[in-house]
Amino acid sequence: MTNKFSKSTLWFLGSAFLIYAVLQILVSTQVLNSFWNTIIRIGGVMAIVSIGLNLIYGFNGQFSLGQWGFYAIGAYAAADVTYRWQINNSADGMVVLFLATVLSGAAILWLRKRLTNVRGLDPLSAFTIYLTATIILCGLSWWVGTAISPAVTGMLNMLPAVVSAQIVFVFAIVMSAVMAAEVSFLFGLPILSLGSDYFGIATLGFSIIIKILLDNSDSLLGFVEMKGARGMVGIPKETSLFWVFFFLIVVIVVTRNLLRSSYGRAVISVREDEIAAKAMGIDIAEYKILAFVLGSFFAGLAGGLYAHVNGFLHPNTFNFIKSFDPMIIIVFGGLGSISGTVFAAFAWALILEGVLRLFLPQGFETWRFVVYPILLLVTMLLRPKGIFGDYEIPFLRQVLPKIRKVDEKPATESPVEAQP
Repeated sequence: MTNKFSKSTLWFLGSAFLIYAVLQILVSTQVLNSFWNTIIRIGGVMAIVSIGLNLIYGFNGQFSLGQWGFYAIGAYAAADVTYRWQINNSADGMVVLFLATVLSGAAILWLRKRLTNVRGLDPLSAFTIYLTATIILCGLSWWVGTAISPAVTGMLNMLPAVVSAQIVFVFAIVMSAVMAAEVSFLFGLPILSLGSDYFGIATLGFSIIIKILLDNSDSLLGFVEMKGARGMVGIPKETSLFWVFFFLIVVIVVTRNLLRSSYGRAVISVREDEIAAKAMGIDIAEYKILAFVLGSFFAGLAGGLYAHVNGFLHPNTFNFIKSFDPMIIIVFGGLGSISGTVFAAFAWALILEGVLRLFLPQGFETWRFVVYPILLLVTMLLRPKGIFGDYEIPFLRQVLPKIRKVDEKPATESPVEAQP
């Protein structure tokens, strides 16, 4: 079993490295121009956000349309950090975001241990306590962060410009994902008790709220550099092919290891039958929160990467119509299939934004939004479970323990049976 697992891991990592090396060579030699380089990176970003949604819906059974809202949070949070460093040469955004996420995360963990012992505490009251603590700590983070940011800026300026830019970029990507996860925890407290359809409506409402806030981010939220409905420009284009593949591999491995653990089996059991899972002693709410928060973390991570692909963000990119894209991808690839999700994400990018945009007659480019649904409809008629269905590549395939066969013959004969 160990050798077989090691072989599948070796094949997966070797294949991933080979694909990356080939693509990098093709991009470096200009065989793939900047257009196709962008399409491939967007495909990797969509794979990350869709794996997060598949974890929530495909593996945990929670119908969510809020993935695009957390995607937007990650995009704008990461872009604001790198924008302040690139344009203003200031690390204040990075320091404030770090303090806000760390202090809020610590407060959430501390309160969670305390509030679980309080009997009769309803979700809305718990949400109010969490939200109040988070707002207070975010205000404290802003006050402390602006005071110490000049020192951090000075230390970063001592490094080569390329190195400091990469440090700020990676830091912004990770911290924006943590921020999206914390927001998802706060939002999930009062709504995860809803049924699947109502949960989907609530998460769709969340995405619409985020889009409206982004439209007014310069006036309502005070982030002048985001420019509200005009769109945010000047974002450094730091998302390279390497970073997309690196984070995609990390997300795949984390998801695979989670699903193989006891936590992952509990997450899947909630999807199969909540009543039976509860009867077996599984905390339904705990594992719904786990899947929702981790899936939102992946969405924030993908959003941060997307923000640095083209160097431009606009609130219309995150409207509720676009929020259906990850849902289409996981249904197209196969619910509960990581392999199918990755394949469908790259197919979505290559077909919708690449092939159809280039090869449709001039003036008919928007017809790709007609051709693509037709392809999806045909796929659903021929393959209702998606292209991959339940299939996974050997590295991702669930390894179940062998069933021991019970020997029908007794191990030893009793003295009575041994007598003639």
